[in-house]
Amino acid sequence: MSLRYLTAGESHGPALVGILEGMPAGVRVDREAIAQQLARRRTGHGRSPRMSFEADTFEILGGVRHGLTLGSPVALVIRNTEWPKWRHAMAVDAPDDPDTVAASGRGTPLTRPRPGHADLVGMQKYRFDDARNVLERASARETAMRVGLAAVARGLLDAVGIDIVSHVVRIGAVAVDDDLEPPTPADQQRIDEDPVRCADVDASKLMQAAIDDAKAQRDTLGGVVEVLVHGVPPGLGSHVHWDRKLDTRLAAALMSVQAFKAVEIGDGLRLGRVPGSQAHDEIAPADREGVAVRRLTDRAGGVEGGMSTGAVLRMRATMKPISSLTQPLRTVDTDTGESAVAITQRSDVCAVPRAGVVAEAVVAHEVARALLEKTGGDSLAEVRDNLERYLAHLPVTSMP
Repeated sequence: MSLRYLTAGESHGPALVGILEGMPAGVRVDREAIAQQLARRRTGHGRSPRMSFEADTFEILGGVRHGLTLGSPVALVIRNTEWPKWRHAMAVDAPDDPDTVAASGRGTPLTRPRPGHADLVGMQKYRFDDARNVLERASARETAMRVGLAAVARGLLDAVGIDIVSHVVRIGAVAVDDDLEPPTPADQQRIDEDPVRCADVDASKLMQAAIDDAKAQRDTLGGVVEVLVHGVPPGLGSHVHWDRKLDTRLAAALMSVQAFKAVEIGDGLRLGRVPGSQAHDEIAPADREGVAVRRLTDRAGGVEGGMSTGAVLRMRATMKPISSLTQPLRTVDTDTGESAVAITQRSDVCAVPRAGVVAEAVVAHEVARALLEKTGGDSLAEVRDNLERYLAHLPVTSMP
């Protein structure tokens, strides 16, 4: 069975819920690790006020006993702190008295969709006359559950020596130097302590200033995050079908994150501008005992022919500026058909710093899924045994 997850819940509903199915038995589940990942998602210069008080209180409802997975679906719930304020406007049952909803101050239909958001097309698709029915689920609040479930999947990756790190490489017009050495998992704490999760101290200061300027202009900023996965064995994914290619799946996972609009793997965009002699990773004999071959560079980002090469997986994802502006853009009131200004919703000035944590989460899911497809196994011990046998019998073993 393939590893898969499902989330449900609205931004201002009582809770987010999630199911992670396909985890082998015996994987350690650490509550503190889950809490830490959820806390990382709430950090970053330019965050919305909600990030400062949303505690992301969670419960594990199934699939875990005495700190270890059981092989059954893992069920997680994350409570929404603001639910008491929204219990009338977001109630499951139809209100006996509509005036109660109106009195809450949150029940008025939203009919001025925001450009760049799911509001308008969602209203058209589902025949809604209130954008609230769309934006509650389209909200990036949903990513809290993805991060929570990924913390469980990361327990499997940790157990086989796979580590993930992310950092911000661009916010608006400010970017890190192209020659910046990619960070390693050992740098993660230092990166997380930076206000914009940037590995370059000088670039970080300029990024923070750019966010402050955008806030003063009542505007928003996007940017680019880089995710690196260390310790990935060669051969995850496959060349035989388009939907089994590891890079296909990683790109789709990253593009599924709210407001992400582009993905590149390895040197990506640059490879379209250089000749083949400068685009590929030459292969050489090993320079250390026990390793048969190595690649001299990592232009491919650790993926060739849809399969991991054993080098560091490296990918970048571009996030557009948040579409909810305090100085709203022009739109149409769907109730009257007249020109209007878009609704405003509480939102980040820049969500790029914490988007890197979400990017880590979706990448972790895909790498864990590809690992289990390669190794099989109903228990962690079986996964490890199968992986060790596979690596021991490779014709050649590659390394970064």
